[in-house]
Amino acid sequence: MNKNSYKTIRAEAKDEYIVKKSRFIGHIKPVKTQEEALAFIAEVSKKHWDATHNVYAYVLRDGGIKRYSDDGEPQGTAGIPTLDVLEKSGVTDCAVVVTRYFGGIMLGAGGLVRAYSHSASIAVAAGGVVTRAMCGRLKVTCDYYFYGKLTSFVPENGGIIEDTVFEDNVTLVFRMPLELIDGFNTKLVDVSNGRYKAEKIDEFFADMD
Repeated sequence: MNKNSYKTIRAEAKDEYIVKKSRFIGHIKPVKTQEEALAFIAEVSKKHWDATHNVYAYVLRDGGIKRYSDDGEPQGTAGIPTLDVLEKSGVTDCAVVVTRYFGGIMLGAGGLVRAYSHSASIAVAAGGVVTRAMCGRLKVTCDYYFYGKLTSFVPENGGIIEDTVFEDNVTLVFRMPLELIDGFNTKLVDVSNGRYKAEKIDEFFADMD
């Protein structure tokens, strides 16, 4: 990912599975700060206060922060594997808590690593990975004839339509990754015979898939 885009989790989610009678629940949530991450960890830990362990890991873009906790599991068997899943998935600005209810059968060090890795992986899958890119919000005001072309031209060139205002003319509002805007405008001027060009309203990070 370049500085203008990154991958993160789409939404808060959870999933679970059972191995040798131990129940593992993987919780995940998008977060922006350590405070948000710690609040999520505390919330899950409070809800599952009777669990044997509430292992966590989180990764933040701001400051490149990475933290984890084994929460009483043997060192290296829980927090690090959980963090490793986030790193290998390429996601950031998210926190994972893996809750374990011990089922009475020891898993061994290798078994614990596999169980926590799998729990974190199913949490990531449940939350959904999304690419967030620095985008420009653009608008084009055109006549009704060209509007028909524009509604397909925008998505064909990497834009996502957000709003349409119908007045004497039509104003189409859409977002597009910054690096695509110049090329888009060059094509737009060409296909409209110089009549239309997109105007940038602002810039922001937004989901692009």
